[in-house]
Amino acid sequence: MNNFEYCCPTHVVFGKGSIAKLRELIPQDKKVLMIYGGGSIKKNGVYDQVKAALEGYNLLEFGGIEPNPKYETCMKAVEIVKREGIDLLLSVGGGSTLDGTKFISLASCYDGDDAYDAIMIRGEHPNRAIPIGDVITLPATGSEMNNGAVVSRLATDEKLAFHNDNVYPRFSIIDPEVTFSLPVKQTVNGIVDTFVHTMEQYCTYDVNSPLQDDWALGILRTLIKEAPKVLANPTDYDARANIFWCATCGLNYWISLGIVQDWATHLIGHELTAFYGIDHGQSLAIVEPRLLKNQKVAKAQKLAKLAREVFGVTETVDLKAADIAIEKIEEFYNSIGMKTKLSDYGIDASEAAARIRDRFKKRGTQIGEKLQIDADVTYDILINC
Repeated sequence: MNNFEYCCPTHVVFGKGSIAKLRELIPQDKKVLMIYGGGSIKKNGVYDQVKAALEGYNLLEFGGIEPNPKYETCMKAVEIVKREGIDLLLSVGGGSTLDGTKFISLASCYDGDDAYDAIMIRGEHPNRAIPIGDVITLPATGSEMNNGAVVSRLATDEKLAFHNDNVYPRFSIIDPEVTFSLPVKQTVNGIVDTFVHTMEQYCTYDVNSPLQDDWALGILRTLIKEAPKVLANPTDYDARANIFWCATCGLNYWISLGIVQDWATHLIGHELTAFYGIDHGQSLAIVEPRLLKNQKVAKAQKLAKLAREVFGVTETVDLKAADIAIEKIEEFYNSIGMKTKLSDYGIDASEAAARIRDRFKKRGTQIGEKLQIDADVTYDILINC
């Protein structure tokens, strides 16, 4: 196992009725900006719960954060934060809303001209950020218990990530009941996102980390077991709770401690979203099976272990078991209604492969656990998607 350091300052409040605890988590003398997305929280009752919990607070609002949060929208919120002297940002919504809030938190403490270029590209982060809390309503990104975020920029068709310890949420409220009304599409996207988060950390090569492996495989087994339940009965509290905790634990870094990570599926998927506007979960489901096929030999040991311990495969030859694992993963995605080919979304594979290869060549991109995936390998992966 490799050396590691870990510290997570997020206070997690999980369970039914937990939104009411906002009053215990936010001092009443704080000036709060509530940030949310397109208005779903007003339809599912979350908005009213938050307003009731914070009655009497100095509470401002900013709505309109997109499913893939846009730099241009976030900067409008930054103007409010700076003008009003906001003390705390309260993200209410899914992981995209929280990712946008994290960017707003940092950008509000940046004094230069182009916060996206500084934070997302040059990595010139301010040494402080506006404190963040959240009421998370969608199990997917795990942003509620980590220090990362992904933000897009319309002007340049870019979708990039950043990490900064100052944007760990001070608290995260997770009430599985608020997910009862999620559309099926969002539920499925979240399950796929969580599955791939876990795979990006697990499916590399062995560094003698059996506990982390078992945690990761446990998340995958739970997702496979609980997904059909929640799709059959959207108000199954236990299934919703199990899926939500999988999403949180899938990217709160527990399973990544001391191990080697990949993230190539995500980085290629981000480009598909940036160019074609498809959902994040959709992009991952398209890329991952083909990437695993392309990298099967290097990942054979972990894929074979997954095949045997998650899917019950009895094949003793690792490469053959790896093939079965990849097939089973794609079958799982299809079984919950997730399509896994570019053509399913009206995207020409040749065009997408060429566009992303060209962008990666310009950037000199090398990704994967051994930086083994360059622009040309990316092309080979995408041409088969």
